[in-house]
Amino acid sequence: MTSYHLPSKKQASQKKDYTGIFCDIQNVPSIIKFTNLVLQFAESNGTVSCKNIYYNSQRKDQVVSKNKLKELGFRCVDVPDSSKNSADKRLKDDCYEAVAFNPFLNKIILFSGDKDFAVLISILKAMGKKVIVFAQRGSASPKLIKLVGNENFYFVDELPQLVGNSNKTPPQNTAIVSQINCKEAIEYLIEAIKTASSQGKPTVFDRIDKLMRQRCTNYQGYSSISTDNDKKFKSFSQFIDVAVKDGKVRKQNQELFLTELDILAA
Repeated sequence: MTSYHLPSKKQASQKKDYTGIFCDIQNVPSIIKFTNLVLQFAESNGTVSCKNIYYNSQRKDQVVSKNKLKELGFRCVDVPDSSKNSADKRLKDDCYEAVAFNPFLNKIILFSGDKDFAVLISILKAMGKKVIVFAQRGSASPKLIKLVGNENFYFVDELPQLVGNSNKTPPQNTAIVSQINCKEAIEYLIEAIKTASSQGKPTVFDRIDKLMRQRCTNYQGYSSISTDNDKKFKSFSQFIDVAVKDGKVRKQNQELFLTELDILAA
């Protein structure tokens, strides 16, 4: 039986938020560039009770990566079987076992964009566990993204930004609320759609709103947009309706797209 970090009764009473890392190195080889950031991100989500990497010792590149990860305390599981999905099966079995033996393991960070993990994610979510998925660009299954939601899906190369943001001190609330006019907001909306599209990410409302906040300090959500008649928008969707009516963007199934005119002007 695999050994896992099980919380003592005293630890459990003090903190019931444990995190586990499970990575298929064949599917996400670029993790080796961000291993320290992986640990920082995981630790910001709770006490790390297990950190498992699955590799194939018959692959020299994976062995090199394994050696570096082992130095950082990762449990490196060799799956030399070259048959399809052998590493995936071992990862799933270990994940089920980890959850079974540690009821306080509430968050699973999965490094793989393989759609074969859809059942695992569905079962974990049904158990009330939070699943965060990191994938390598070009290997992300839309099915996995839909299962965990855009707010819990990232590409591995986004780790520097994610960890950097978590280390920043939250800004103090002030009585002054920044404002941005509707025309400027639409321009930032278009830039956000372009950015998300270039990153291969769904251009859903939440992601676009987040990108707009990152690119414009005066934009603090739909309530910070001033209209020509000094009225406030009641929702982000209402602001989008104005942008659509203005002919700048179009929406389909809660996703936003540039109009042909804006694509040509880009």
